[in-house]
Amino acid sequence: MAPERGNEGRAVAERGSVGLAVAGAVLIGALTALQARINGTLGAEIGDGFVAAAISFGSGLVILIALSALVPQGRRGFERLVSGIRSRTIPAWTLLGGLAGAFTVASQGLTVATIGVALFTVGFVAGQTTGGLVLDRVGFGPAGVVPVTVRRVIGALLAIAGVVVCLSGDAIGGVPLWMLIVPAIAGAGVAWQQGTNGRLRVRVESPLTATLVNFIGGTVVLLVAAFVHVGVVGAPRAVPTEPWLYVGGAVGVVYIFLSAVVVRRTGVLLLGLGSVVGLLTTSVLLDALWPAPAAPATPVALLAAAVAIAGVAVAAVPWRRRSR
Repeated sequence: MAPERGNEGRAVAERGSVGLAVAGAVLIGALTALQARINGTLGAEIGDGFVAAAISFGSGLVILIALSALVPQGRRGFERLVSGIRSRTIPAWTLLGGLAGAFTVASQGLTVATIGVALFTVGFVAGQTTGGLVLDRVGFGPAGVVPVTVRRVIGALLAIAGVVVCLSGDAIGGVPLWMLIVPAIAGAGVAWQQGTNGRLRVRVESPLTATLVNFIGGTVVLLVAAFVHVGVVGAPRAVPTEPWLYVGGAVGVVYIFLSAVVVRRTGVLLLGLGSVVGLLTTSVLLDALWPAPAAPATPVALLAAAVAIAGVAVAAVPWRRRSR
């Protein structure tokens, strides 16, 4: 009896741990939606999505440098990072996760002010869900090969069905096709970024250091892109003074840090599905409060969120067979 009780206790603890990780994934999605709105508005106010993205990533990098210097875990993680790069025990490709983050932030600044957070999420979710399925199947994440079970496939299909529902209205009429394609590419990139960050976190034993690496790479890329764009089209037309427009980088620090922690427990696909819930529900709220020209109607967006939540429940809830 005692061993059975011990096994049941471990099973309950395991389910609780997975449940907490899924809740973290939902929070990641909510923060992603919030960052999209902030960066999109900043891009519209400045008149340059690339400059807005560079500001967002650059401010996040400043925060991470300060934290890495002040927190002992951050200093130790950075030492392991430098040592691993010198000894080549840390693969160079694990340092490139920031490229996907940079592309995501740039796409927010270029599209969200026009299409709204919900429609941005439509393309983003489609790319992230598909990318998560593929990456889990090939064992790209730090958890290794995560079986693509029937429940996971059904959950992913329901998440995509939520996307279809969101597209069923008339909101996308007149919206350039690239504004939907770019978020989809960003979503697939974030699925890859989450797996990459998880692997780097294992190497350096610090999610803070893994997040710092992302922001270094992303900031460099975005600064180059911003300088080139300003050289071609000229300087931004205005510099907004509202403080909240400049916290997108801080929000990004939080959700990328959480991704590096949560992905080890959930796998890439489940992390993506959980974040879908946070993305869609928060997007509905933000578009209801601050509607964009091409934002879908609130009832349509709510239905899409409900379908996506059903997908997460199917994929994440550890259904137990009844014993006879």
